[in-house]
Amino acid sequence: MADDFTFSITTTRFDEDYSPSEGSRITTNFANLARGEHRQENLRNALTMIRRRFNDLASWDNPDRDRYTLELEIVSVQIEFTAEGTDRQFPLFEVLDIQIVDQLNGVRHQGIVGNNFSSYVRDFDFSVVLPAAAEASGKPTIPEDFGDLHGKLFQQFLDSPACQERFPQPPVVCISVSTSKTYRRTENHHPVLGVEYQQDEFSLTDAYFAKMGLQVRYFMPRGSVAPLAFYFRGDLLNDYSNLQLIGTISTMETFQKIYRPEIYNANSAAAVVYQPSLGEQDYSRTQIAYDRIERSQLAITQAKYTEEHFITPHKDLLDQWTAKHPALVN
Repeated sequence: MADDFTFSITTTRFDEDYSPSEGSRITTNFANLARGEHRQENLRNALTMIRRRFNDLASWDNPDRDRYTLELEIVSVQIEFTAEGTDRQFPLFEVLDIQIVDQLNGVRHQGIVGNNFSSYVRDFDFSVVLPAAAEASGKPTIPEDFGDLHGKLFQQFLDSPACQERFPQPPVVCISVSTSKTYRRTENHHPVLGVEYQQDEFSLTDAYFAKMGLQVRYFMPRGSVAPLAFYFRGDLLNDYSNLQLIGTISTMETFQKIYRPEIYNANSAAAVVYQPSLGEQDYSRTQIAYDRIERSQLAITQAKYTEEHFITPHKDLLDQWTAKHPALVN
């Protein structure tokens, strides 16, 4: 069954001249910023925020806070079915990859891939599968196999030649903490990731990423006002260098400030016991245009596109593959 499809990768430079391609997911954070009248200003401001935050955290031997620059690439992963027919190729995931450039000595450092993870199938699961299950049962319902296909495809990609030849280390996916859960500060403190928070139970997103073979830990870096959720394989604290971790923090904290300012650009930091809320009023807006409502609406559009061009035409093959292919252990 594994020979019924293969994976391929394409990359696009993400800079102030970036324009989304026709095949790019329009709900990705970077694509949303690159639309409209202020697209170039949005991109320039976002990239400046990322660079400044990186140099703020990488402060050693960096007195003027300008030693490092970052080069970002959008990594697009496609699945291609070997059988003849329509819809043979479909875009699965998009993430950002990071290159860190030390301007003092010219050395380039590989960052961590996985920033701004987005997925058509994930849109389908949350915007089509969950509403359909709730409608059928008359109450919020999580199907037992929810996320199985997505999780197995993700793990299959990570272990594919296409991924392992391109990326030397597993990805780290960094996103917002859940507004439905309460987080408690611990005594554990990492020199880069900051203070660790924990919660009593998984959120739906945590459980979904677990099916992708990813563990989760929550850290609030120095200078941040809320913890971030880090999803990873292996050992987050020891598998990556300080510069690599700073690259992920600076990139994802910037995007969170832009589209979840109520949490990540709040005017006061998270307390010892913390429940994030998008209803907070005491926060500052960035000078970057972002349409959160439009993004949610587009997620539904893309979920239906996924159903039409991926799930429905390949249903038999995907059902057989999911049933026969065990989840991989992280």
